[in-house]
Amino acid sequence: MKRKAAAILSLLLCSVAAQAQNGLTAPYPVVERQWAKPPTGETWGGSAGIERGPRGEIWAIDRCGVNSCDGSDRNPIVLLDPGTGKPIRSIGAGLFVFPHGLHVDRQGNIWVTDGAISKDGSKGLQVVKLSPEGKVLLRLGTAGQRGDDAAHFQSPSDVITAPNGDIFVADGHGAIAGLVPAGVGMRMMKFDASGKFILQWGTTGAKAGEFNTPHALALDARGRLYVADRSNNRIQIFTQGGKFIADWKQFGRPSGFYIAGDRLYAIDADSSPANHPGDWKKGVWIGSIARGLPDAFVPDENAGEGVVVAPNGNMYGAVNAAPRGITRYLKQ
Repeated sequence: MKRKAAAILSLLLCSVAAQAQNGLTAPYPVVERQWAKPPTGETWGGSAGIERGPRGEIWAIDRCGVNSCDGSDRNPIVLLDPGTGKPIRSIGAGLFVFPHGLHVDRQGNIWVTDGAISKDGSKGLQVVKLSPEGKVLLRLGTAGQRGDDAAHFQSPSDVITAPNGDIFVADGHGAIAGLVPAGVGMRMMKFDASGKFILQWGTTGAKAGEFNTPHALALDARGRLYVADRSNNRIQIFTQGGKFIADWKQFGRPSGFYIAGDRLYAIDADSSPANHPGDWKKGVWIGSIARGLPDAFVPDENAGEGVVVAPNGNMYGAVNAAPRGITRYLKQ
């Protein structure tokens, strides 16, 4: 027990004094790196997705021990015990190339965006809906084919469903060497519950309603759609019909979101003086939606691209940069 306590303490990222430099509270003082155990007992791969289901279950993406599942027979979608980090179940082997965005709907079904094309051109660039047991229930997009019309994606980053079943997809991940080419267009897309295309909005740019790497999605209690417009260093907020409401630049350079009631958690994996003016730091910004302001910050130089909070109050991050894996933030 003493050894375990010492190990946890050794993973303490930042002192309260360091957090106080931001003038914000420090609700998660202890950080455990590579907390989750991959199903195979090997290393956890790259990840941008971690989500909470309707019964408090935690699902996460493991890109097959590396940063791609192309040619792998490993299950990349993993159900985790929120207390121990041990895998309960894993699904999705052979379905994905670059699983990126993750969403668990109100029925417990798993939605995954696949942002790249397989080497043989037969897979990728789709949104796939799975049952918790791994049965494919729905596919959006055309496998292995990039396009900018209603039947194709360019590089889908994330997906979320509304209470009525409507599906929203952030399409247009920024360039990733060997996976996503430079110059893909950026947009938001909306489908009905059956997968029928309804509308799209936005283009590449920095104005209101334009995007530069729309990386993650969330819906608040009022039904407003939040888009992590990462390379524009902002959150954009829209109606579900695509009408621009606001942009927020006070929650860092967001890669991922979690919303619980009035609380917004925005994880920043990339801020630096080179890509964000001012004194932004990597970590998790936490604050009030009603006030539109952060009141807490968890600094983390190895912050991930996805974030979620479990029923026990602990927070979890999906990390895509070494050391890859799932980080657990213990609540104070």
